[in-house]
Amino acid sequence: MRIATITNWAYGATVCLTIASGIVMLMASNADNVERQAVKQRQQFDQLTEDIETDAWMLSDLARLFVINKAPDVLAEYRQKEGTLKNIEHRLEQLKDNGASGEELALLHDGLKIIDELQDEQQAALAGMARGEEQQAVALLYGPGYEQELERAQKQIDHFRQLLDKRIIADVHAATKTSKALRSASEVMVCLTALLFLFLMGFILKRRVLHPVVRLSDVVHRLASQDYAVEPPNFNQIDEIGDMAQAIRIFRENGLARQRLEKERDADWAIRELLARMTQRLQGCENVADVINVAELFAPNIAPGVSGRLYILDRDAWEMRCAAEWLSPEGEKTVFHPDECWAIRRGQSHPPVNGKPDIGCYHLPESQTHRSLCVPLIAQGEAIGLLSFLNITPETAPSRAYLELLAEALGLALANQRLRDALLEKALFDPLTGLRNRHHLEDTLRTQMAQAMRNDEPVSCLMIDIDHFKSINDRFGHEAGDRVIKSVAAIIQRAVHDNGLAFRYGGEEFLALLTGADEVAAHACATEIYNGVHELSLRYGISEIGPVDVSIGIASYPQHAQSDNLLRAADVALYRAKELGRSRIVSFGMLEAG
Repeated sequence: MRIATITNWAYGATVCLTIASGIVMLMASNADNVERQAVKQRQQFDQLTEDIETDAWMLSDLARLFVINKAPDVLAEYRQKEGTLKNIEHRLEQLKDNGASGEELALLHDGLKIIDELQDEQQAALAGMARGEEQQAVALLYGPGYEQELERAQKQIDHFRQLLDKRIIADVHAATKTSKALRSASEVMVCLTALLFLFLMGFILKRRVLHPVVRLSDVVHRLASQDYAVEPPNFNQIDEIGDMAQAIRIFRENGLARQRLEKERDADWAIRELLARMTQRLQGCENVADVINVAELFAPNIAPGVSGRLYILDRDAWEMRCAAEWLSPEGEKTVFHPDECWAIRRGQSHPPVNGKPDIGCYHLPESQTHRSLCVPLIAQGEAIGLLSFLNITPETAPSRAYLELLAEALGLALANQRLRDALLEKALFDPLTGLRNRHHLEDTLRTQMAQAMRNDEPVSCLMIDIDHFKSINDRFGHEAGDRVIKSVAAIIQRAVHDNGLAFRYGGEEFLALLTGADEVAAHACATEIYNGVHELSLRYGISEIGPVDVSIGIASYPQHAQSDNLLRAADVALYRAKELGRSRIVSFGMLEAG
């Protein structure tokens, strides 16, 4: 019950008790008044009856005295007393209904009637005296009948007094008893009022107000200092203290929620900074390996406690291959077809955000089907990779938006690297043969010559030219010529694959750099190329292209040339092979010997 309700009830009870106590006190006072009124009535009746009795005997004595001595002054006094007696009787008649019982009034009326009869006899005696009948008057007033009437009047008045005394005593006793009872009740009510007040002061103010308020005050001070670890007291009563406790609990819960939101905000800012830093590092990556290293470093920090793998699409085999993993994810890092991942199929993260039951990806372990998240790496509307997060729980689950931003940044970086590789390939490799082109030759030659000079190793250069290539174009067309160039390039690539690098130098000319090969090793490689080309059997449509031959010039460092004229020496040897009739191998050393 609320304190206000208890206070109102207590106030109402106090008011009621006070009013009741006042009413009881008024009733006790009224009982005292009744008692005093009864005593006063008794005094009045006693005085009147005594006056009647005295005056009646005095009238009788005066009347008797007059009939004996016939004194006029006695008769005058009799007449005066007679008027007084009648006045008393008149007053008694006025008071007869003032609380007297019927029996009392009957006795009083009988007594007055007897006195009136005695007065009638006295008047008769006085009248007889006036007529000179003295003997009859004396006999009338002194006779036994007159005496008996006097005694009977006295008895009636005495009986009246006895009944009146008995009733008055009973009324006084009853009034006294009632007054005492009412006063006791009033005192009890006053005590109850005092006890109720003390109860309010002790129970309501101290136990229900002061003690809880002190405890709540301590909690409020700690909450004001942002100490939300404090536990508010569990006051569940439905009153103002309970409302205050509930409000403090709500304030504490709001504070905890605000702290949690601040921590989440700080964590969000930290993740955003990590994403921004990762994006900056990705912009500085030179190759796919750099992108993979960045992913391995930042992914565990962006999604703490969540293991995962990075898959990259192998376009040749059309398979997803694991390029990186972190925090020891469950299961083997096997390759799988892109269609085995629902995220790649749908082109968006899987399972969806709503968290409802959904089909799992087929490439994941069964134990991780419902605790995983796959995010595709999309570039230009095409999936080029996949981020697979495992062992995700409600406690460790990061924001899906951050994981998708991570995937977006990695996808963009991988796409940029692929585009860069494609542009580099077009800039450094011949599109027809797949061999390195002349632009790539300059950097490669400079690097390999510097390495050979540091290590004191030989380097050989082969200049290769297809003989009579113009006639092939003239007879069969450029498509047939391109086929011949591609076939010769393939033979050269196979011959130098393990020992050096092959370049398309221009048109129908090729160049091979053999690192660590002297003139003898270079000649062996040239012979392999020459024989491979000579053994070619090429057709274009239904026509036989015929045999294809090449002329090869060889120059070696440091035997034949220095670092700055190795290509020139090989070119001189090739020119000499053409002068000698083509389809042959000529070394720069042969020219020096000749």
